[in-house]
Amino acid sequence: MQVEIKIDSTYEEPKIIILTSKMTDEVNMLVKRISEEVPQVLSGFRNDILEVLEQSEILRIYAAAGKVFAKTIDGEYTLRLRLYELEERLDKNLFVRISNSEIINLKKVRKFDLSFTGTICVSLSDGTVTYASRRYVNKIKQVLGI
Repeated sequence: MQVEIKIDSTYEEPKIIILTSKMTDEVNMLVKRISEEVPQVLSGFRNDILEVLEQSEILRIYAAAGKVFAKTIDGEYTLRLRLYELEERLDKNLFVRISNSEIINLKKVRKFDLSFTGTICVSLSDGTVTYASRRYVNKIKQVLGI
């Protein structure tokens, strides 16, 4: 693959053109990477202090008692966004929704136990055990390639 960059002051924003003889897996992967948006910043409250959260440190995000929480290596934070809003902001390569009330970080999963009928038991790296709802089992299996 050849890469060429031209600096031209007449362009107000970057423009990418891919020249190829045919569509290949490499070209499709490149287009996908280029078109993905950069994950947005998340912030959470702990002890009335607002902290910026690194997505790579988040183990899980869940809703309970009418609030949304993010559990990280350092502790638990209260978030002011709803789960569907967080799902849009989170890196889709790292996070997957496992139920109506929970999103997990795939890089923080220790194991998936598929022996339960109709659901998946998820063990996280900190020892937390949670369950995927039946509705999301097929989506999780697709993400895992099984």
